[in-house]
Amino acid sequence: MANDSQSRSARRKSLKPSKKTNGKRRVPFKTIFMTLLTIGIVLMLGVGGLFAYYISQAPELDEAQLSDPFSSRIYDMNDELITDVAGDERRTRVNYDDLPPELVDAVLATEDVRFFSHLGIDPRRIGAAVISNITNGFGSEGASTITQQVVKRSYLTSNKTLERKVQEQYLAIKLDQEYSKETILEMYLNKIYYGQGAYGIIEASETYFGKSELKELTLPEMALLAGLPQRPSGYDPYENPDLAQKRMSTVLNLMVQHDKISEEDAEKAKETNVEDLLTEQKDKERPYKAFIDQVAKEVSKKMDGADIYKDGLEIHTTIDPNAQETVEQALSGEGPIAWPNEKLQSGIAVTDTKTGAIRAIGGGRDYTTGGYNYASDINRQPGSTFKPIAAYGPAIENEKLSTYHQINDEEITIGSGEDAWSPGNYDDRFRGWVSMRDALKDSLNIPAIKTLQEVGPEKAQPFVEGLGFSFENSEMYLSDAIGGGVLTNPVQMSGAYAAFGNGGKYNEPFTVRKGETPEGESVDMTPESKSAMSDYTAYMITSMLGTVMEEGTGRAANIPGLPVAGKTGTTNRNLEDGTSIVPDVWFSGYTTNYSVSIWTGYSENNENLSDSSQQIPRQLFKYVMQDISAGKETSDFTKPDSVQWVDVEEGSRPAELPSDYTPESQIVTELFHVDNQPTETSEQFDKLDPVSGLSANYNEESQAIDLEWDHSEDNVTFEVSVAIDGGDSRELTTTDSRSMEVSQIQPGSTYEFTVVAISKDGDAERSDPSSASATVPGGEEDAEQPEENKEEQNNSGEEQGDEGSNENPEEDQNENGNGGNSNGEGNGNENQGNGSGNNGQNGNGNEEDAEETPPAEEGEESGEEQNQEGESEPGTEEEPASDGEGEQEEEQ
Repeated sequence: MANDSQSRSARRKSLKPSKKTNGKRRVPFKTIFMTLLTIGIVLMLGVGGLFAYYISQAPELDEAQLSDPFSSRIYDMNDELITDVAGDERRTRVNYDDLPPELVDAVLATEDVRFFSHLGIDPRRIGAAVISNITNGFGSEGASTITQQVVKRSYLTSNKTLERKVQEQYLAIKLDQEYSKETILEMYLNKIYYGQGAYGIIEASETYFGKSELKELTLPEMALLAGLPQRPSGYDPYENPDLAQKRMSTVLNLMVQHDKISEEDAEKAKETNVEDLLTEQKDKERPYKAFIDQVAKEVSKKMDGADIYKDGLEIHTTIDPNAQETVEQALSGEGPIAWPNEKLQSGIAVTDTKTGAIRAIGGGRDYTTGGYNYASDINRQPGSTFKPIAAYGPAIENEKLSTYHQINDEEITIGSGEDAWSPGNYDDRFRGWVSMRDALKDSLNIPAIKTLQEVGPEKAQPFVEGLGFSFENSEMYLSDAIGGGVLTNPVQMSGAYAAFGNGGKYNEPFTVRKGETPEGESVDMTPESKSAMSDYTAYMITSMLGTVMEEGTGRAANIPGLPVAGKTGTTNRNLEDGTSIVPDVWFSGYTTNYSVSIWTGYSENNENLSDSSQQIPRQLFKYVMQDISAGKETSDFTKPDSVQWVDVEEGSRPAELPSDYTPESQIVTELFHVDNQPTETSEQFDKLDPVSGLSANYNEESQAIDLEWDHSEDNVTFEVSVAIDGGDSRELTTTDSRSMEVSQIQPGSTYEFTVVAISKDGDAERSDPSSASATVPGGEEDAEQPEENKEEQNNSGEEQGDEGSNENPEEDQNENGNGGNSNGEGNGNENQGNGSGNNGQNGNGNEEDAEETPPAEEGEESGEEQNQEGESEPGTEEEPASDGEGEQEEEQ
C-alpha cells in the first residue's frame, strides 16, 4: 500500500508544472515542423497560383514582333500619328552569318556570357540577383539574359514588378524552346537601341562609324557598339566621349576575362581614341526633333524610367504641328530674323494658356536629335521678366495693392559695409514718385525692389514657388525682384506667365497627355491645375503687362488688334576685367490662347549681345504669336468682380478720388481691389470760396467809387467786372489788391461790380462771383439844365467822341459832353489814360470853357502806362486839368 501511495504521490508530483518552464507547456518539435510545412505548402500553392495567373496573362510569341525594333508611336494633340521613332526606312536587318565572331564575343562577354548554354534564363545570374535584391531592395539588380531582353523589348515594359519578371522568365524559356540561339541573337541585335536614333547593329555601325558592312568593324569599334545598349544616352560618344572611352575599355576587359581576346589585343585596342573612330555626326530625319526629345524626357520621368525608343509605347502628346512648324521656321535661316552670326542661339516655348499643354518647342537653331535644348535645358537669369512674378504679383496678392500704388523711384542702398548694394535703373536715372503701372511699363528696377521689400521676401516666396520656381538654398532675396537669383528656361517661364492669363490657375507645362503600354495600361500624364494666385492679382498684372505692350518696353512686340500682354527682360554681368556685358535677353507674353516665352543668348553665357541682337526675342515673339493666332478667335481678358476701374487724381498719395473741379488732364483710371478702393476726395483742385465783405461806396470827396473785399486764401488774384445801369458786364481789371478806386464815373448812374477769386497756380476752380453796387448822385441837377446848354454840351461831346474812340460804355458816357457835377460847373479834371483818347474835361456846357481834345493816340499811350503801373480803370488819376488852350496845344 505504501508503494501504491508513493506511486500516486509521484504521479501527482509529475503532473505539477516545472519551474523551469515557467508554467508553460513545451510544444513538441513535430508540431512545429508540421505547422511550418503546412504554411510552406500553403504559400507555395498561393505563389504557384499567383505565378500561374501571371503566366496565363502573358502574350503569345510572334516572330515579326520579336524581330522588329520595339519603338514607340507618337501622336499629336488631335491623336493623329506624327512619327514612329524607329522609322520603317531605318530597320536594316542582319543575319547571324553576317556577324563577325569578334562582335558576337564582345556582345556575349558584355551581356550574357552563358547565352549558348542556358535555357533562356540563367539560374546563376538569378541567384546573384536575388541576393542583391534582398540586400539592397527589390529591383536593385537584374538577371536578364539576351533572351529575356528580346522578350521584354517585344512585349513588356521596363517596370520592375513581380508580374513582369514572372512573365519575362516564362516567355524567355518558351522562346528558347521554339527558336535557335542564333535566331534569338539575330532578334536581339536587330531590335536593340544604340542611341542617336539608331535601332539595330547595322544602323548603329552606319551612324557612328559610317560602315554598313559589319566585317569592316575594328575591335575597338565592336567593343564600343557592344557597350552602348546598356545606357545609350550616357555612353553616347558624340555627347560623352570620356564615358564612351571608359565603357569601351570595360567591354575589352570583359572579353579578356572570358577568354575572348588576349590581354595584348585588349591593351592595343584601348589605345584608340573613341573620337577618332567617329564619322561626322548626321541628324536623322525625323519631324519635330526638339519636341520629341522633350517627350522622351517626360515619359522617362513619369512612367518609371520608360524609354520611347525601347518600350513600344503609344504616346499621345500635346504638340500642335502648325505651331511647331512656325517655331522651327522662326529659328531657321529662312525665318524673319537677321541673325548676326552662327553662334547666337535662341529657345522658344509655346504653351496653351488655359491648360499648360506645350504646343511647340524651339530647341535652338539647327537643332539635332538629342542635342542641347535651349527651350528646356538652359538655366539662365530671367532679368526683368521676373518682376511680375517676384515683386508686383506677390504685392498685389498679399497687400491688395492697386495698379496706381505709388513708389518712390530714388537712389537707395540695401545693406551696409561689404554687403551694401546700390541698385540702379537701366538708364541710371531716378523718376521720383511713379505708379506701379508706370514702373512696370518702363521696367524700372528700384520700384520693383522696393515693392518686394514692402511685401517681404518671406511672403513673396510661396507665391513664386507656386508658379513652378525654386530658390537656391530655399531662400528668396531682394535681388530676385529683378531676376537676379533664380535660374529658369522658356518652358518654365511660359507656364508661369500662362497663369496670369488664366485667372491665376497654374498648370505645369507638359508635352504628354497619356502613355499606353503594350499590355494596354494607360497612364494619364496631365498635371493637375493649381490655384497660384487670386483672380484680381492675375488681372491686374495682365492689365499692366498690356500697358507694357502698348506704351512701354514691349511696343516692338505688340500685335495690333490682338489682346496681348508681355514683358521684356535683360540681364547684366560684370566680368573679371571690369567690363559689363548683356548675356541674356528675354521676352515672355501671352493671350487667352497661348503663352510664349523666348530666350536669346550665347551657349557660353559670357558674350555680349549687341543692341540689334537684344531686339530678337521681341521680333520672334511677334512673328510666332501673330502666326499661331491667325484665323483663331482670341477673346480679351475678362475682368473679375474682385477688381474695379476707379478714377483717381494723378499725383495723390495715397490715392484720392478726383473732385468736381479736378481737370480731366489730372485724372487717371486704375484698377483697385473692391476691398481697397480710395474713399477720400482730393482737395487739390477744389473751388475757391467767394470773396467776403465786398462793398461799393461812392466817395463824394474824390468823386469816385471805392471797392473793398477780403478772402481767406493768399495765393489768389481777383477779377473785377462792372455793369452800368443794367447793361452788359465788362471786365475792368485783374488785381492782387483787395481794394480799388473807380473814377470817371457817370453821375446818376448805378454801377454793379462783380469780384471773382482766381487761383494763381491754377490748382483750384475759380470762385463764384460776389456782387455789390453803388449809385452816383447828380442825375436830377443834370436834368434841370437849359435845353441849349444841353444841346451845346452834346455837340461838344460828339466832337470829342469823333476825335477818340472808346469801347467801354462808361467811357462813352464821359465823352458826351455832359454837364459838370452837382454844382453845374465842369469838374476841371484831366482824366487821362482811360484808353479812349479822352484827354478833355467834362465841360459845363459853355463853348468858351470847352477845351480842345488831344488825339486818341496820346490818350491810349498814357492809358497803357497807367495800366502797366497797376492803376485802376476807368481813370483813377487826379491831376489838375489844364487851364487854357495854349497848354493843351503844347501837350499835343
